[in-house]
This record gives sequence, structure tokens and C-alpha cells, in this order.
Amino acid sequence: MKICIIGAGAIGGFIGARLARVGAAEVSALARHETLAALRQHGWRLREAGAGTGVWQAPVHQVSDRAAELGVQDLVVIAVKGPALAAVAAGIAPLLGPHTRVLPAMNGVPWWFCQGVAGVGEAPLRSVDPDGRIAAALPRERVIGCVVHIAAASPQPGLVQHNFGQGLILGEAVGGHSAAVQAVADVFTRAGFDVTRSADVRRDIWFKLWGNLTMNPVSALTGATTDRILADPLVRAFCSAAMREAAEVGARIGCPIEQSPEDRHAITTRLGAFKTSMLQDVEAGRPIELDGIVGVVHEIAGRLDLATPNIDALFGLARLFGRVHGLYAAQPAG
Repeated sequence: MKICIIGAGAIGGFIGARLARVGAAEVSALARHETLAALRQHGWRLREAGAGTGVWQAPVHQVSDRAAELGVQDLVVIAVKGPALAAVAAGIAPLLGPHTRVLPAMNGVPWWFCQGVAGVGEAPLRSVDPDGRIAAALPRERVIGCVVHIAAASPQPGLVQHNFGQGLILGEAVGGHSAAVQAVADVFTRAGFDVTRSADVRRDIWFKLWGNLTMNPVSALTGATTDRILADPLVRAFCSAAMREAAEVGARIGCPIEQSPEDRHAITTRLGAFKTSMLQDVEAGRPIELDGIVGVVHEIAGRLDLATPNIDALFGLARLFGRVHGLYAAQPAG
């Protein structure tokens, strides 16, 4: 299987290195700038959790900043941050053949998520695909939905530090089971991932979003690790209220939540003090993935005429914070 990784950072680099380590596929990378140079010089580099300072290395099958040099792939793994996806979609065509599948290993609600969902409308989700160009370049029928349960970091370009977790949930974006998903699941399982195949990956995506919806932006606003967020009773109650609103939205779009906010808080508490991905982005001066995690829930709720005052307040505050600090592109108010 020919696999190309777009976005060889923490998650993309981890996936690429794991696949290359077991020879499960011909693993190439589409990369830029320092990451491109690092992959050309060192290949894949991975420091596994619990492995001390040892770094595993392997050559990249091909690496380029031009998709045309890599050619048609069997699978394209997109592991960029949400704000970068439109540019990826605009240049991805040379990697796509008639049977190429696309697997977005990304946070938040994807562009295809509400296609065909009653009550939401057929217009693209403006928060994640403002002009519909992502959906045009990457139609839902090509997509294998993915939920990533992995904590990793990239302390320097081309080097991945795996912290914990190796879970992947995979499923057809259009729903149901397929031989294509099974084939991809088999390759990822050989590479050491804990793979779950899902017949309704939308529900899995929404469930992860429901857990991240508050922790990410609240940590970005406050600079607090998750343990401190949940230790403050007022903040904890606010997070719970927003999660109850998101659960109501989910129930209306076929993604019911079967857990209470307090149950989820208990699980998060057991993970100890950790920095969310959005807080890490703030500290590194990178754009925050606000639209795909919070803005999209605000948008869907509006299309359903559901009141979500806590989510709206959270989105407004985090959006303003991002604009003031140059971490969120200005959009029309709404």
C-alpha cells in the first residue's frame, strides 16, 4: 500500500514512523520548510513513550513539498491543523487516483460531517469549509473518518515524542463497513495501533469533540492545565453546562451522548495535569483550531435553532482572545 502523510508533525509523524518501522507500506511525506529538511536528512524519527532518550529512525520512502513528485497514492493521511486544511485541499489532486482514500487524522468536526443530516441544510459548514472548496476537492465518498486517541508532541521538526495512547477509530464517512476500511485497519494494526472499526464514525467524532469542546478553549484562555480547570467549581460547572448543550445538539443530528459531564470529568481527572493541544498552540504562537472544535458547534446549533448560550460565550471569548493575540483569523461576527 502506498501511503502519503500530509502534515508530518506530532500525529502525522507518529503515524508515518510507526508504519515505516514495520514495513507495512511505502510511506511518503508531503512536507515544507524545516520539516521537509529534517525528513530528508534524518528520515522518520520517533521516541516512544517509556523508551528513555532512544530515538528510532528509518528513511522516508519519498519526501517532497510538491505533490506531483509523489504521485498517486492508495491512502492519503491528512494530519494538519484545521486552519491549514483549505490549502492542503487545493493542492492534493496529484496524489489522488480513482481509488485513493483520504483519512483526516485531525481534531474537531470535519467538512463532510453534516452532509445529508436532516434539519442542518445542504450548505457547507461555513466554520470549517467557508466556500465549499474542501468538499469539492475531497468528496465524502473518498473519506475514511478517523478519531485519534494519541498524545504526542514534536519537540523539533521531524522528531516525534510519543507520550501515551495509540488508539484509532476508523469508519466510512458515509457509514457502514467496507473492505477498504478493513484493509487500512489491517495495515495500521500491523504498525501497532489499537484500531477500532466503526459503522457510524460520526458518533465517535462527536463524542471526542464533546469531551474537547470546553477543555481546549478554557485552557487556552486561562493557561491552566486540565486538573486546575476541573478543580475550580465555577469553571467546572460552566464546562458541564456547555457540554449539556453540545449533547442536545448531538441528539438532534444523530450523535447522542450516553455519558454525563461529571462522568467525563472523572475520566479527565484521572489523566492528571496535562496541557491541551490548544494551550500548546497558544504557547507556541500557532493558530488555534477554534472553528472546528467550538465554532462549528455554534454554527450547527444555529441551523437547528437551538439555544446554546454557554457555547456561544465560550466561542466569543476564545475567538476574541485569538484575534487579540494574532492566533485566529478575523471572520465576520456571528
